Amino acid sequence: MENILNIIHPSYAIANISGSPEYSNITGTAIFKKKNNGVLVTVEVWGLPHDEGRCDERVFALHIHNGESCTGNNEDPFADAGTHLNLEHCPHPEHTGDLPPLFGNQGYAYLSVFTNRFTLNDIIGKVIIIHENPDDFTTQPSGNAGKKIACGKIKAL
Repeated sequence: MENILNIIHPSYAIANISGSPEYSNITGTAIFKKKNNGVLVTVEVWGLPHDEGRCDERVFALHIHNGESCTGNNEDPFADAGTHLNLEHCPHPEHTGDLPPLFGNQGYAYLSVFTNRFTLNDIIGKVIIIHENPDDFTTQPSGNAGKKIACGKIKAL
């Protein structure tokens, strides 16, 4: 009975994140935990591109997209990820799937954030994307975040 309830009302979801062919060293996980009045999102990623200088650490946009696959084509390996998840049809950066940026630390990044923008049922089956640039939180429709460099499909646990 518990397994059926977890399928209907999951308490956790996970995405195993992998880099595109150009960024094949990227690997990580995104864990989504149902909490009262929201979802706790925890992302841990290794292998992000970085430079050696202290002032050269990179910042990467992080979004949940409305696509259901981390597939694509030669030009965009994650083209099937679609656009930002936007259940309420809000302007950017108020999309359902807009998340805070990942701050690189010599190729490693960790983020934990609580949000009420979505439920687990809203995001299960969708994908989470890491972009090569930071989100400027202004440019429509997606914050000028650049190409998609890593992707993971969100699955119920």
